[in-house]
Amino acid sequence: MEEKNTYKVCVTGGAGYIGSCLVKKLLEKGYIVHATLRNLVDLNVEDEPKVGLLKRLSGADEKLKLFEADIYRAEEFEEAIQGCEFVFHVATPSLHYEGSQYKDRTEATVDGVKKIGMICLKSGTVKRLIYTASIVAASPLKEDGITYKQLMDETCWTPLNFSNPYTQQWLWDYVESKMLAEKEVLKFEKEGLEVVTLCVGLVGGHTFLPYMPTTSAMFLSVFTQDEKLYNILKFLEDLNGKVPIVHIEDVCEAHMFCMNNVGSLNGRFLCASSFVSTAEISNYYQHNYPEFKVNQEYLNDTKREIKWGSKKLVEKGFEYKYGMKEILDDCVTSARKNDIL
Repeated sequence: MEEKNTYKVCVTGGAGYIGSCLVKKLLEKGYIVHATLRNLVDLNVEDEPKVGLLKRLSGADEKLKLFEADIYRAEEFEEAIQGCEFVFHVATPSLHYEGSQYKDRTEATVDGVKKIGMICLKSGTVKRLIYTASIVAASPLKEDGITYKQLMDETCWTPLNFSNPYTQQWLWDYVESKMLAEKEVLKFEKEGLEVVTLCVGLVGGHTFLPYMPTTSAMFLSVFTQDEKLYNILKFLEDLNGKVPIVHIEDVCEAHMFCMNNVGSLNGRFLCASSFVSTAEISNYYQHNYPEFKVNQEYLNDTKREIKWGSKKLVEKGFEYKYGMKEILDDCVTSARKNDIL
């Protein structure tokens, strides 16, 4: 399919793992990119490298414009969205701002997608809103919160009564916020806006960021002894039966595929190339990287029989290029590049 490189697109959360890689790829393809960050000036010294990183990307001088916008003040996204044909809503709040107009992160996330959807409708130019949803919203658990369905696919929605030993309140808040926000943004289909939600699996692979993304570090937790990250990995396994995983390259290509798909495109799509257990990840690293010491108890497989049943994205013509091996190998490569291993 021929790409129209004169598109003007908006990427919210342009400094994050997915957002920055997506901005980089869009610029390489010649698109005009509006990217949003929470801070553009020296309000927070930690944000300076993020701004500089994006400004140094190839093509940034001619094709990239940065905007300051925060989900907690979602009306700020209007300037960045104005004139764009496609909007990639990647941003999601990682922390709750005490003293804000919202009672919690979930309320801020849901209201944020609602306001962004309204801005897209009002713009008169936006053809399609592509929302970066999360696989945590698509658990194959039944309503009892204990037993699983046979398949994990787009019909699955996470039950709100799920709990397990690895659950921490902030993690459950994230699950709830992503699920309710996805349901909210899908309502805009009835308003005449094309909406695609990509429920992305645990993202790994390489990175050009000057630090190790948290999701990639989660893969390595089976031998880095980071118990907090490993517990999140186990949480994902218990929530979804196994862990849906996907390479950052495939994630970005899937986003652009949903932009370039000819004709109308609406609805929910799960995005993961492999569906594996934490034990499979542990055994791969033990076998292929004997220099690392994998915790032996992590090698025990729960052997759940849930199958990956999502085919919608592939049936539309998308092809995954990276499997479990490439994802896990590239996580190690990135960790070594960032002097973590």
